[in-house]
Amino acid sequence: MYNDYSMTYLSELENYILELIPTLPQLDGLETSFHSFYVCTAVRKFFFFLDPLRTNKVKIQDILACSFLDDLLELRDETLPKDVQEANWFSAPSALRVYGQYLNLDTDHNGMLSKEELSRYGTGTLTPTFIERVFQECLTYDREMDYKTYLDFVLAMENRKEPQALQYFFRLLDIEQKNYLSVFDLNYFFRAIQEQMKAHGQEPVLFEDVKDEIFDMIKPTDPFKVTLSDLILCGQGDTVVSILIDLNGFWTYENREVLVADNNDEAEV
Repeated sequence: MYNDYSMTYLSELENYILELIPTLPQLDGLETSFHSFYVCTAVRKFFFFLDPLRTNKVKIQDILACSFLDDLLELRDETLPKDVQEANWFSAPSALRVYGQYLNLDTDHNGMLSKEELSRYGTGTLTPTFIERVFQECLTYDREMDYKTYLDFVLAMENRKEPQALQYFFRLLDIEQKNYLSVFDLNYFFRAIQEQMKAHGQEPVLFEDVKDEIFDMIKPTDPFKVTLSDLILCGQGDTVVSILIDLNGFWTYENREVLVADNNDEAEV
């Protein structure tokens, strides 16, 4: 038996989940050929959130303390509603969705993603500057991204409010690796948003205005530097990240009052 502070390694957790698959009725429909991809998808969530330093090992007590194991074992329930399954990262529909997205992005069918292929992720509005940083900082093979690296990317994109996701983005935004974001960093990324706005025939928003709004949202301890701690503690780190990396995210922020009004109108109907 492990004690509370024992570690489990990547390969051990992979073996555990592979052996668990036959005991989970909700995974009965998975083809055997997909099992290795399922294990990879499931294990990645544990390590993305519980192994931020990427040591390929996590504490057993951390696994037991988080909800991930509960989410996984929830798949024993044969009557699990469809909406609950879709919201559960470990469910068959969720794993197939993520893997299906990867295959759809892989237009040259070489099993890897290039920068151009990844740029089509989601609404296709992530900036080239951000995509470039992903490929500079994340593990790639001959400048292409494999499925494991893609899973980290998806987990960050789909959980932007979480500290581990904000840590992922902070590493990309901190282009000089100085452990804080300066006005230069913010301008560097927002310039790509301005260029996308021009390309769509929109009048670019002034950086000075956006910079002031970002600092108002974060309220950093040092008025000229944004640390990871500032980004996490402000409670709006996900909004700040979206403004800097995604034209659609920036548009949503800029039109937030209109969108709220529209949602209220729909609720009253």
